Amino acid sequence: MRTLLSRLHASESHRLTKRLLWPVLIVGGLAVGGTTAVAWHMATGLPSLGGLRDYQPSLITKVKADNRQVMGQFYVERRILTPLREVPRHLIDAVLAVEDTRFFEHPGLDIWGILRAAWTNFRRGGKVEGASTITQQLARSLFLTPERTFQRKIRELFLALKMEFILTKEQILEMYLNQIYFGHGAYGVGTASFTYFGKALSELQLHESAFLAGLLKAPNTYSPYKNYDLAKQRQEHVLGRMVQAGFLTEPLAQEASETPLPFTRQSFERVAPYFLEDVRQHLVNEYGEAMAYKGGLQVSTTLNIQIQHLAEEAIRKGLRELDKRQGWRGPLRHEEPPATLPEEPPMTFPAFGEIVEGHVVTVSQEEVTVLANDLVGTITLADMLWAGRRLSEGASVTDAKVIPIVSARQLVKPGDVIEVSLKSTHNDRIRFRLDQTPLVEGALIAIDPRTGAVRAMVGGYNFERSQFNRALLALRQPGSAFKPIIYATAINQGMTPATLILDAPVVYEEEEPGKTWKPENYEKRFFGPITLREALRHSRNAATVRLLEQIGVSRVIRFSRSLGIRSPLSPDLSLALGSSGVTLQELTATYGVFANQGLALKPYTISLIKDQYDNILENHEFDPRQVISKETAYLITHMMMDVIQSGTGKRARSIGRPLAGKTGTTNSYRDAWFVGYAPNLATGVWVGFDSVGTLGKVESGAHAALPIWTDFMKAALNMLPVLTFSVPEGIQFVEVDRQTGSLVDEPSKGTTTEVFADGTIPKRPTSRPADPLDFYEFDQLDQAVETR
Repeated sequence: MRTLLSRLHASESHRLTKRLLWPVLIVGGLAVGGTTAVAWHMATGLPSLGGLRDYQPSLITKVKADNRQVMGQFYVERRILTPLREVPRHLIDAVLAVEDTRFFEHPGLDIWGILRAAWTNFRRGGKVEGASTITQQLARSLFLTPERTFQRKIRELFLALKMEFILTKEQILEMYLNQIYFGHGAYGVGTASFTYFGKALSELQLHESAFLAGLLKAPNTYSPYKNYDLAKQRQEHVLGRMVQAGFLTEPLAQEASETPLPFTRQSFERVAPYFLEDVRQHLVNEYGEAMAYKGGLQVSTTLNIQIQHLAEEAIRKGLRELDKRQGWRGPLRHEEPPATLPEEPPMTFPAFGEIVEGHVVTVSQEEVTVLANDLVGTITLADMLWAGRRLSEGASVTDAKVIPIVSARQLVKPGDVIEVSLKSTHNDRIRFRLDQTPLVEGALIAIDPRTGAVRAMVGGYNFERSQFNRALLALRQPGSAFKPIIYATAINQGMTPATLILDAPVVYEEEEPGKTWKPENYEKRFFGPITLREALRHSRNAATVRLLEQIGVSRVIRFSRSLGIRSPLSPDLSLALGSSGVTLQELTATYGVFANQGLALKPYTISLIKDQYDNILENHEFDPRQVISKETAYLITHMMMDVIQSGTGKRARSIGRPLAGKTGTTNSYRDAWFVGYAPNLATGVWVGFDSVGTLGKVESGAHAALPIWTDFMKAALNMLPVLTFSVPEGIQFVEVDRQTGSLVDEPSKGTTTEVFADGTIPKRPTSRPADPLDFYEFDQLDQAVETR
């Protein structure tokens, strides 16, 4: 009976188990299937990893100056690609110890690591340790967004497993070390080493490697520039993990912990922004944005950093001085004076000459106390007197009012916000000067005429204010700076520096009925028959117009094209006075042809471009062309040397070098130019308003542009050897009469030494010397017969 009951009970239990087992199996299968389906759904659409072996991270394009110093960079992510073999062992160990100790053991997903992190976080009551492997982090960085969702985590796991199947552990680790972000714009270990320690990766020490590894968890949080103590604690944590992982002994870790961390804040100075922008545009146009910003191009340029600094300083100084001559525009605004002043001076002072805002605190008759950049200083009345020339808002510079200044109270009051610059810091006394950011613009370009290499380029007063490059793009009237081209055309046609031309009144009818044009000289008077040398030396307008009429406008235009002028030129006599707009670069390059004995070389900024594998993409090739004879080039150069020695450019004579050049001024003083050269450097300077407004009375090329040119050339030529202009074989020096240009037997007070090309030396006069009145009377008779 008992056996029967037992059998019945066993049978009932079996039936019950069967009834319960099927639902469990069904539910379990559904759960597994559902989980698999969800995981499969989340994993669909994953990016293809087929090209991962050939993956190249976004790299920096480096732009280098002529001395191979890096002067600029273009990038999306600032990264220096570093092979794994070049990464120090202690840096690899530090990264593995703190990020993924079992990296070489797991298949991309570390189960034991997940359990360990969960237990650690449970014990400490919060998330203090992550469980993502290096492979997962790399997958997230390369292919996924930083969002924190369950779906993204599943996709990250699948990607990590696929990556482990495709790549070796060493390939994954190398990718990771080059891809990951270290803070402060540094991607990859190579850039991080330079960013924080200013040294190459191979020079890193153990204590520095431990710090870099510690940044990976939260670069912003552990930045030493924001929280040094926290960064130091993180470094010590990494050293402790290295000991636990067996990568390091306790004594070495202690020694590394006690070694100071020599952080250097990397401040990348932006050199020659207008030049760099021109290079950037070339790279984008030729190779596309992706290659320009991510391709790791190596760009060698012609720019000389020292000469560039001199150019920027000359433009800054010259435009500020001009702006002060134009007048003070008054305080920027008025605010309540500061209630309290800093008791201690700031850690850093503004640079000398840097214009900053200053808050007027107190004003007396003789000085003003200002607070600028947390620095308290004074401005003496003597450093404010220039503001006696006052401009009202929106007024033309010609409408400035001059007020005699006897007290600082006439200019400012407490609460005014003004512009100042640091003058001195002697004996703990801070001195400022009243200053003003110029509204006027300017440009400078310096070219080696022997090669065409652009050595310096300044396209405006401030690149942040205006990115328009006035050295390359602005079409402005050159005024008399165009005249050397006309005189060179005449020389090329067989005239000589001693050829006479009449400087006398002349009237031309314009196309509009009833309107006439009468060219005038700067001095508002005329000088009769003068030599071409004299006409160019003193920039005689009337004589130049007559010369252009004599040799022909079309001939001058053709000659200009051969020299390199590509801008449209007006086919009329106004061309004699520089009425057609040209760029500063093309006019400076044209003068460079004269400096280079008639050889034309196209200006260039890029000498070599290589890709990241050192393949040459672009290599500048010289293509010199003899566009005018050596004799013509020398004769016009010799004539322009006189412009500097005793003409409109004599301010530059103080440089004490063989120089040639020419001033240029347009109507109403809207443009001021000076273009000139030594045998090894041709430089052009332009000054003006973008609105084409007047610079002010007497602000001619000699007054507004020449000082900038002189300051720059005096300093730049000190870096270059002294050279003289070579005299071609076909040039002869002979004595001629100053007034008539005719040959004389012996030197006297009325004679001078003149230069001639072979076959153009004048003959001795067979009759009396010409009387200047002859030319004048003849011209008057001619005008009476026909008004031109």
